[in-house]
Amino acid sequence: MSNASPRPRRSVLYMPGANERALEKAKSLPADALILDLEDAVAPDAKADARKRVAAAAASGEYGHREVTIRVNGPGTAWHADDLRAAAEAGPDAVVVPKVDSAETVREVERALEAAGAPDRTAIWAMVETPRAMLDARAVAAASERLTVLVMGTNDLAKELHAEHVPGRAPLLTGLSLALLAARETGKVILDGVYNDVKDLEGFEAECVQGRQFGFDGKTLIHPAQVEPCNRIFAPSPEQVERSRRIIEAFEEAAREGRGVVTVDGRMIENLHVEEARRILALAAAVAGR
Repeated sequence: MSNASPRPRRSVLYMPGANERALEKAKSLPADALILDLEDAVAPDAKADARKRVAAAAASGEYGHREVTIRVNGPGTAWHADDLRAAAEAGPDAVVVPKVDSAETVREVERALEAAGAPDRTAIWAMVETPRAMLDARAVAAASERLTVLVMGTNDLAKELHAEHVPGRAPLLTGLSLALLAARETGKVILDGVYNDVKDLEGFEAECVQGRQFGFDGKTLIHPAQVEPCNRIFAPSPEQVERSRRIIEAFEEAAREGRGVVTVDGRMIENLHVEEARRILALAAAVAGR
């Protein structure tokens, strides 16, 4: 299993697994991916019913182009094993596992999914949200080919660090950077954490821009109102697309003419710029396909 595909994951929306109306509404939202949640969004006495509801939703095939994942309860909880079995049988695009802080946890989840008959297409998305997870992020990311995505759990990370939630997220930047390095070194997708104040769209957009500038592939969301601005910010802009086309054209023309020096808009162009331009165009094409 690999991440060669440029499948867009700009907006990844958590949906409460116990809420039938929310699961139905998700079928019409423009999110790239959905996380049908059995963990934080579900009270203990509602876990079993939510598990059945979410498994049925994930297996329904009624969510169109949206990537459908199930967030199970974490390792060590009373619900974890049953959640994994139900998710394996439902066969979603991925199983999102909270509190992953070691390679062994990834391998345990993989073994449980395979023992329960999970199809090969069902990936593992590992939530990294503790100091240990940040320090061991590369080992986590490299633990399995079935693991394709790292998901930042920034609320839990801030709690563990005794850090404050502040604009710009300075207390979290070391952890974010370590996880990004691990994802890029191992060829995995990585998603930024949630923004808690659903009424503060200006602050949310600023954090989306920060996440995009850092290099995240997209952002996890807690409210449908966050989807549109997130999609816009994490998609290549028309200016980026046009410049990428010009970079590739100029480079190819120079190669045909045997010229070793290529400039676009007065800037020297190298192979690394061409590779980035091709990545941007592939993502833009994938987004346009939505």
